[in-house]
Amino acid sequence: MRYQASLTFVAFFLLLATTSQAQLRGGAVGSGMSNGNVHIHVVLDNDRSAGPYLLVRLMNGSTSEAIGTTYTNDIGEADFPGVPVGDYHVQVSGDGIETTESDTFEVDNRKVTQAEYVTVHKVDDSGPKPLSSHSATVSATDLNVPQKARKELDKANEAMAMHDWKKALEHLNKAVVIAPQYATAYNNLAVLYAKTGDSAHEEEALKKSIAIDPHFAPALINYGKLYLREKNCPGAEQMLGNAAAAEPNNPDTLMLLAYAQYLDHHLDAAIASALHAHSSEAEHPSFVHYIAGRAYQQENQPQQALAQFQQFLKEEPKGPRADHVRGDVTRLQAATQQAAAH
Repeated sequence: MRYQASLTFVAFFLLLATTSQAQLRGGAVGSGMSNGNVHIHVVLDNDRSAGPYLLVRLMNGSTSEAIGTTYTNDIGEADFPGVPVGDYHVQVSGDGIETTESDTFEVDNRKVTQAEYVTVHKVDDSGPKPLSSHSATVSATDLNVPQKARKELDKANEAMAMHDWKKALEHLNKAVVIAPQYATAYNNLAVLYAKTGDSAHEEEALKKSIAIDPHFAPALINYGKLYLREKNCPGAEQMLGNAAAAEPNNPDTLMLLAYAQYLDHHLDAAIASALHAHSSEAEHPSFVHYIAGRAYQQENQPQQALAQFQQFLKEEPKGPRADHVRGDVTRLQAATQQAAAH
């Protein structure tokens, strides 16, 4: 259908947390009073933490010479210890953000630590992301997982951040050998297979994850996304409905559920999920209003549809999606005026 097809241009965003260790290549550079520490805090343009596993390069002056590399931790922070006095800048890159370079800053021996904030911008990234062993969203079955298995999981995540799929697979396989009931490890295996285009093994890993914990929302969400890619709308609606039951006020989950319900022609349910997402948190995806607007249109409720499109533009006034919705608003207003004239 025309309305259904118009939804497919949008990518969905999910934020998941994990942990990594920061190290200068080859260890700390220099020692003594001629050195300082550099603390980097990476934030999104809404001032929220940009999250983990973003690659941070410390560059010499304004050049492209990398002095050291590290990854952000769970709260978007990275550290470079023992940096010689001088001028530097950092480059931040990773999945879901635009590669960004900071202004040049000085490491001054009068300061023990030089703190720098770097603001990065999101890009469309609908793919699943791995969970850390220290994530706030964990399966209850993971509580007794041995530390050795957790370390293998995080090593796998570091390898995935570098797109070293072979190494990541080796670490994840070690994790599930050590801990066969490790739901998060199977979820991350599914993420790995999704990134390498292996849908059959992705589904196999997700089945194992939710067999261990049927209420594990991250695996249910990833299963729903897999079904959406395969255009299995009933399957997606079921999985995402289970995920929403597990975390009933997560606006991102509710948006995905509304999208699946819309595609499955359950318009009233899609509207209810979209409006729930809007009311669940001040920070919610603006796209929920587009879904609700389309559903209202198909139910022949143009005024409600127009209100949802206008709310979308209020929350997201710029960009290609906003331009697309403005076209919808113009056509809807013209159709409404024409109907009133007859």
